[in-house]
Amino acid sequence: MPFPDFDPVLFQIGPFAIRWYALAYVAGILVGWRYAVAMVRNASLWPRRAPPVIPDQIDDLILWVTLGVIVGGRLGHVLFYTPSLIWTDPIEIVKVWNGGMSFHGGAIGVFVALILYAWRNAIDVWRLGDLTAAAVPIGLFFGRIANFINGELWGRPTDLPWGVIFPGSGDGVPRHPSQLYEAALEGLVLFLVLLWATHGPKLLNRRGVVMGMFTAGYGLIRVAVETVREPDTYLSDFPLGLTMGMMLSIPMIAFGLWLIVRGLREDLSLLPPRAREANAPA
Repeated sequence: MPFPDFDPVLFQIGPFAIRWYALAYVAGILVGWRYAVAMVRNASLWPRRAPPVIPDQIDDLILWVTLGVIVGGRLGHVLFYTPSLIWTDPIEIVKVWNGGMSFHGGAIGVFVALILYAWRNAIDVWRLGDLTAAAVPIGLFFGRIANFINGELWGRPTDLPWGVIFPGSGDGVPRHPSQLYEAALEGLVLFLVLLWATHGPKLLNRRGVVMGMFTAGYGLIRVAVETVREPDTYLSDFPLGLTMGMMLSIPMIAFGLWLIVRGLREDLSLLPPRAREANAPA
């Protein structure tokens, strides 16, 4: 099927343009922020431990997370995908409006931001990571939809009936709409899995488990989708048919599984019901 006639610019006034991709970032951050606040205010999710932060602290955390996403995402793209910019055109590195963001770099940036925020406010970083991770799939959903609207990051050629002819590919060949696969899996499916984890067995009470489920879950989904996503042509061929996305996701799977096992081994019976922690809400 032909690619829908989407304009990546929602509207423009002179040199000022509002792009769908920018709106996706804004929507992901705002909706994720309100979702995290709603979880903190839902006392039924915290039968063993009080939430690690209060709503006002989440308001402050949003700025740290936003900076982590932007700085980490841009630097990750440069280091993982276009390192030549460092010596050929270093000024281009700061031109985030020209595109080029890496999820894995953004994830590292957010993790660093969480560590710094937790250290500064004497908060358990693993529990802060759990709360943040539960909301991340919201942003991933909006971001992948924006990738599709932009007609970028398309998939490999396919003869399936829902194959899309992306104008940017330049070959007129139907391809997997891998952006929509990722929106469905990284966004909707992973969000529902974490929703079950937080609202079913109340896993926010186990340090690092929800964060581990997100990290390992994203890694597994990304490795699977990379099999139908077109590799970046400017990168060297990797052994065993691996792609850069796969190689960056495999450590995520290992780290996530470690967090899950570590958290599930914790003996919550040693905690009195709704134990209070430093800086936790009363």
